[in-house]
Amino acid sequence: MTVTLGDIALARYRLSNYLAPTPLEPASGLGENIWLKLENANKTHSFKIRGALNAMLSLDKRSRGRGIVTASSGNHAQGIACAAHLLGMRTRIVMPKSTAARKVRGVIRWGSEPLLFGEGYTEAEAEALRLHDAVGATYVSPYNDPQVIAGQGTIGLEIMETLPEVERVIVPTSGGGLISGVALALKALKPTIEVIGVNLERSPAMYNEFYGEQLPVYEDSLADALPGEIEQGSITIEIVRQSVDQIVLVSEEAIAQAMRWMVADAGWMVEGGGAVGIAALMTGAIPSDGKQTAVVISGGNVDAAVLTRILADGA
Repeated sequence: MTVTLGDIALARYRLSNYLAPTPLEPASGLGENIWLKLENANKTHSFKIRGALNAMLSLDKRSRGRGIVTASSGNHAQGIACAAHLLGMRTRIVMPKSTAARKVRGVIRWGSEPLLFGEGYTEAEAEALRLHDAVGATYVSPYNDPQVIAGQGTIGLEIMETLPEVERVIVPTSGGGLISGVALALKALKPTIEVIGVNLERSPAMYNEFYGEQLPVYEDSLADALPGEIEQGSITIEIVRQSVDQIVLVSEEAIAQAMRWMVADAGWMVEGGGAVGIAALMTGAIPSDGKQTAVVISGGNVDAAVLTRILADGA
């Protein structure tokens, strides 16, 4: 199953009545020609609303009537809950027990009731797929869904419109829904552009798939939106192999440093998963070499206690 530039353009048309483009602002403190694509400024403070809402808008009446079931470590859950609120749909949202309290509250705020299950994302996803089979609800994956990928790809369209001279885009990477959509959009419009994914040292599932490695995958990280295995046969794996140029890894310490920089220098509150691109630049995993570079800041839903601790550790 493929996702085309036409699918992404249609997603942008669908979303235009609900979402405004997010800011692209310079990050001079990181080097020349570096820009931040601020998805933490999106509705639900994450890019995930794009894919969730596009997927639900694309459903036929029968599929909508069955209700939605999904699994999420937090941001996709909020996107699904928000979309369900906007469209008047029922949801079953499975979230790991370790999910950040801010993200759980966000789901409740949009009128959905989260089901906390499992010690990490992999167990939560398995439970959501079991519910899908048991109750017949429509399953909307956080990444393994062409309409979700198309929705996330609208970020690539916005970057190209705002910064047509862009040479490189850095994207947080977990199951691959975000980087798949962004890479497909960018490569279709400008084949020479470089797309680099940033994966976690603690949870390098997509890195393993991309490079044929077998590094251990853990479920816990400061970047709580990114850990976990990838659903077997996910369409994102092949898209990433074909459309992404490179994947790099960042450490927990580098993520904390990047989060501190975002608060102190850029003036934005960003969660760990949203800061991994900054971490890659600050550590030299991706060089600050003067290329016109856009960094996707994927979300800002960090618990106050976590952010306070990180800031205190760096004081």
